[in-house]
Amino acid sequence: MRYLVATDGSTVSDAAVEHAAREASVWGADLEVVHVLTPETKLVDGDIVMPGEDSAVDHAEEILDAAADAAASAAAEADSDVSVETQLLTGRPAEAITTYAEDAGVDAVFVGHRGRSERRRRVGSVAKTVIDKASVPVTVTR
Repeated sequence: MRYLVATDGSTVSDAAVEHAAREASVWGADLEVVHVLTPETKLVDGDIVMPGEDSAVDHAEEILDAAADAAASAAAEADSDVSVETQLLTGRPAEAITTYAEDAGVDAVFVGHRGRSERRRRVGSVAKTVIDKASVPVTVTR
């Protein structure tokens, strides 16, 4: 069994990571933590360039490392040893998450109810779109 949890480094997604790790502990599932880079590209001299590319990737990897550590800690608190892997994706978040989930054959997806850019919504557009597009159960955490 394999679970996928998406993180953007927000407090809400941290809660999703911890919840997914606890669930993976209970069901003996492996856990894959993903983060989606949403590049704002521009054309420069005929080449597509992502501003701050190296620093954006470095920051994304820091988010993934912190989430993997949080997942391992949550699993340890549940007295379990969960296999945690990370994956950096690119594109529109909901599309990247659901496409990756389908291609990777995961059994469930976990997301936070809203991310960094969606402060006022009860359920963010990424979570709603993941629910609509996913072919597996989706858990939305608060």
